[in-house]
Amino acid sequence: MSVTADPGDPRVPWRTGPLLAAFATAGVLTSADVRVAERLGALGGEDDERVHLAAACAVRAVRAGSSCVVLADLPASVAADDGAVPDVPWPDPAAWADAVRRSVLVDDGRAGPGVPGPPGDRPLRLVDDRLYLDRWWRDEQVVGRAVDARLAARPAVGDDALRAALDRHLPGPGDERQRQAAEHAARHRLTLVTGGPGTGKTTAVARVLAVLHDVVQDPAGTVPRVALAAPTRRAAARLAEAVHADLPALAGTPGGTLHALLGLHPGSARPRHDARHPLPHDVVVVDEASMVSLPLLARLLDAVRPDARLVLVGDPDQLTSVEVGAVLGDLVAARDDAVVRLTVRHRFGTDLGALADAVRAGDAGTALALLHAGGPHATLAAPDDAGALDALRADVVAAGTALVDAARAGDAVAALRALPAHRLLVAHRRGPAGLARWEGLARGWVDAATGGPTGPWAPGRPVTVTANDTATGLANGDLGVVVDGDGGPLVAFGDPDDPQLVRPHLLPAAAPADASTVHRAQGGQHDRVALVLPPEGSPLLTRELLYTAVTRARHHVQILATDAAVRRAITSPTSRTTGLHAPR
Repeated sequence: MSVTADPGDPRVPWRTGPLLAAFATAGVLTSADVRVAERLGALGGEDDERVHLAAACAVRAVRAGSSCVVLADLPASVAADDGAVPDVPWPDPAAWADAVRRSVLVDDGRAGPGVPGPPGDRPLRLVDDRLYLDRWWRDEQVVGRAVDARLAARPAVGDDALRAALDRHLPGPGDERQRQAAEHAARHRLTLVTGGPGTGKTTAVARVLAVLHDVVQDPAGTVPRVALAAPTRRAAARLAEAVHADLPALAGTPGGTLHALLGLHPGSARPRHDARHPLPHDVVVVDEASMVSLPLLARLLDAVRPDARLVLVGDPDQLTSVEVGAVLGDLVAARDDAVVRLTVRHRFGTDLGALADAVRAGDAGTALALLHAGGPHATLAAPDDAGALDALRADVVAAGTALVDAARAGDAVAALRALPAHRLLVAHRRGPAGLARWEGLARGWVDAATGGPTGPWAPGRPVTVTANDTATGLANGDLGVVVDGDGGPLVAFGDPDDPQLVRPHLLPAAAPADASTVHRAQGGQHDRVALVLPPEGSPLLTRELLYTAVTRARHHVQILATDAAVRRAITSPTSRTTGLHAPR
């Protein structure tokens, strides 16, 4: 029997079985979740609606960033998209698990008589108690096996040569962790360098590369070929800048996005580099690795030569990729033998560092005490506090006026140097605490102060790229600013000392950036940051979101939120279900 739902609600399927209809009506499943599951059932000849429900939950999990679901845990862990706990008819756990295990759609490693269909051709995988869509199970297998193989390998390195290189590049008494990272990278095929803000991760990478430059040479004396990459071009450029400053021998080595490194371009069916066409580099460094999704890391590990070294750098406590997986956090948790954690801060305001530590540790009491103390680096006020709004407006106007003045003068260098002065961040896109409202406020404040024209291409208007583009070399997340130029407006991107100027009509998809979501700002650094949080009922309030926002600031963070919202965020760590840490 099928149930007919309200055709005016696109989130609820128009016709479906009673079990799936109940979950869709309650907001647990979307119409897309249901339709994918039903299509799989139709293709495989599976008519048990309990199996359809399991498949739909696996699709929902991917939509939420998990690679799999544990069926027995779903009744206690699943909430509707609005955060409410749903009253839905979950199947009996034992009978449900048995129905899924026996389904023609599911490969659980069985073989032999009575098992329908060839293994490996089924769309669902059941591993222990974890149910996957097959594609994401395969990606986890690629990552897990590659990591195991890299950690088991022991490249030959001369002890005396390595010791001499370490003494040459890391002689100081405070270099112990960086020295440990360099030695690990010399002796292994995979190294994870982690640490919070200001702990010198990019500096450590430069020292690691300096040591490898000395000790990893072929018999002809050729130095290693190095690739510097990150999920966004902005992060890759910062990595390259730090490496070039510390290691002039790599001054000609550019930083680029992971997509560009692998040859993953929009519209391409597969990457240019894979196991059959590996990357030519001897050392591959990836910064901001917390932003790397499971599928992207699988493609990278497939493409890096087995004899090459891979160094992943990042902060596992930041927001994970908007796509599937939490791979850096999973690897850090499960592969202690690969991790070097940097702990000594070389920059970052004292209050900011303590606040970041408290948020990361889930210590809401300490974090709120620091914010209420009103120190020089971190403050908290209610979103409707008049004094706080005045302070925010002053920051926005000061930063915006500097941008407009430089842009009207056609000075792209000055405009790009002014761009990191201040950033207004939000968690939501819509609503009173959302991007649309606060971006409009910020834009109005600056326009009123500068007397400038409105519009997306007004001089001084910040712009963010929202899609990768091979023609211009711009990538999703790149931040630029509109400047006056000969013949009309230009948008300046990249290094202030060597700006890239692009005509607006040649840009890929782009959006105004007077404010941005925390996700969009990840990988950037700004002198001052303002963060607007929604009320405590928002499902977007997470520890990782707050930590990421706080650590975008170099000198000061202003948080506009209630105590309850801050407490909710700090006590709500993101949970993604994966099997990357489990035995294969």
